[in-house]
Parts: sequence; C-alpha cells; structure tokens
Amino acid sequence: MLSTRSRLLSAALAAALPAILLNGTTPAYAASNGPHGGERIVVTEQATGQILLLDADRQSWRNAKVLWRWRPSVSNGLGDLMGAWGLPDEAKLRHRRGQAYLLTAGSYGLAAVVPYPQGGRAYWAADVGRRANPHSVELLPDGNVAVVASHGDWLRVYTASEGPRASSYAQFDLRSGHGVFWDGQDELLWALGGRELVALRVEGRPDRPVLREVRRTALPSRNGHDLQPVATRPGRLWVTTDTGVYQYSPSRDEFLQDYPGADRISVAGVKSVGDLPRTGEVLTAVIQRGNLCTWCTDSVTLGNRGQNLTLHGAQIYKARWWIDPATRTRPGGPGPGAGEARLP
Repeated sequence: MLSTRSRLLSAALAAALPAILLNGTTPAYAASNGPHGGERIVVTEQATGQILLLDADRQSWRNAKVLWRWRPSVSNGLGDLMGAWGLPDEAKLRHRRGQAYLLTAGSYGLAAVVPYPQGGRAYWAADVGRRANPHSVELLPDGNVAVVASHGDWLRVYTASEGPRASSYAQFDLRSGHGVFWDGQDELLWALGGRELVALRVEGRPDRPVLREVRRTALPSRNGHDLQPVATRPGRLWVTTDTGVYQYSPSRDEFLQDYPGADRISVAGVKSVGDLPRTGEVLTAVIQRGNLCTWCTDSVTLGNRGQNLTLHGAQIYKARWWIDPATRTRPGGPGPGAGEARLP
C-alpha cells in the first residue's frame, strides 16, 4: 500500500472528489437528525487522508454531508507527526473515563487515540514506522494501546498509560497483523494475522506489560483483514479474509457462516464488517472494481436494507458503525458472552 503508484492514484482521485469533501469545514461536532435513529458511519478516506463521520442515509452520502472529520495538524498538537500520516486504514470509537475517543492509524506510520468530538490534543500518538504499515488500534482498560502492523509482522502494546508520547512497548510476533480487539468479558486481546487468529493475556504492570499466548487458530482461508465483535451474538467475532466473512466462536473454536444473510455478506474482498446491536444491520466495505485505488471503494453496503451508500469519487478502505462495543445497548435476550465459554 505504500508504492509510488498508490501515491499517484491518491493524487488523481483527490482531484476528482467533490470540493465539499476536500475543503468543506465542519464544527467539531454537528447534530444529526438522520432518518435511521442517529445511526452514523465512520470511514477511512484515503484520497484526502481524512477520517469522516456521516449519517447512515443516502442523502447524506450523496451530498457529502460530513458531520465530523479528523486528520493530524498543528492545531491539534500533532504537527510533528503530520509526515507520518497517509492512507488511513483504521477508525474506531472507544471510551475511557467518560471521554470518547477516535482510535485511528495510517499506513505511513501514525497510530493515535484522539478525543471526540473535541478533536484536540491526542491521548496518545506515535509514529510506529512507515515500513511497519500499522493497520489497527485498540485501547486497553489500563490505558495502554495495542497496535498491529501488516508489514512489521507484529502486535505491540504501547505504554500509553505513561504519557501521550510514550514509546516503550511489549511485542508479540504476528505475521501480516491486520486486526486487534479487546474482549472485556474474557479479558483477552484478540489479534488477527494473515493466516491465524490469536488470543493473548496482557499481564505485568501497565508500565511493563507482558503478552502471553492463550490460543492460536488457523484461518479457514488466506489473508485475514478485519476483526470486530459481533453485536447480535455477544462472544463471537467477525473475521474477514480475501474470500469470505466468518463469525468465530471461541467456545467451539470454529469459524462459522451460520449467520443471517451469510450468502450475501460473505463475498470476496470485504475489507471491514460490523453489525448494529439493536437491528442487526450489517455494514461492509468491499473492494470496488474500477476504483482508481485497487483496494478501496466509494460505497458501503447495508446488507439488511439492501442499500449502497455512495460517496462519489471517494477512496474508502474501512467503514464502521460509530459505536463502542463496551458501551453500546445490547440486543434483548442473553447477556454478554452468553453461550460462549470463557477461555482459560
């Protein structure tokens, strides 16, 4: 993702984007009265190097009505790290001590935890290396931050609890690291590589973390891409690969495709997937044939509604529901983790 060709494609695509997407200004937070109960989608838009938040309706996407946007700048205290920002490839919502945060990373090396909606000085930020190609970020209960890197072939837990530019870390080797998720129910750090899914215990003190492997399971197909919790089946994990979309059951140690709509959702080229806890609406971002960026799309798919939301000319790598798994309203029925055995 870091070739000269990719940089030229980004420049060409940016030239074709609507002016509002490139130059439009939004307040730190914009109120939303969208038609679907305030549902919002966050995307990593690579042509302009921005994280964008939009309502989950066609009109908002058609008109590029951006509610909130972010990228590093001098004004938000990350001027010295602007050179490490490019090709954003992760965006998540998490909370810590009552504060909401955007968790983000970009292929040029920056990983950051940014207060939302203020967008001010980062809780933590670091240049983890352009050659590493960081792909996902997670915030841990002790305040530390986990990062996985696809070219670095590692998962690291940075000691962000020690300060906003803390650079020390514990490392676990993980070939083609693409996804990371903290399971608060079982207190496990899950990490997705190109060929396997691993579960880790984070031990030791916050300033000297230690990573201990608990489980390692081979993927059912090659090249893992995305790792997210399943909102409507607490305890399960969404896992995407080059050719399919699965739900992983820790209790059975199996990758399953027994979920509603699997015949439509499990297709080749899914870069991100997630569902809403109340409605079960599944959101996917799938590689788009003909997009100037060969790993991107300008549309996202809402599987249950049978809709595509299109941001014309955009270069979207991932799209996520703007929800925090730890604080969202869960669906009726069994509580978190019901039906899924705890790991040792």
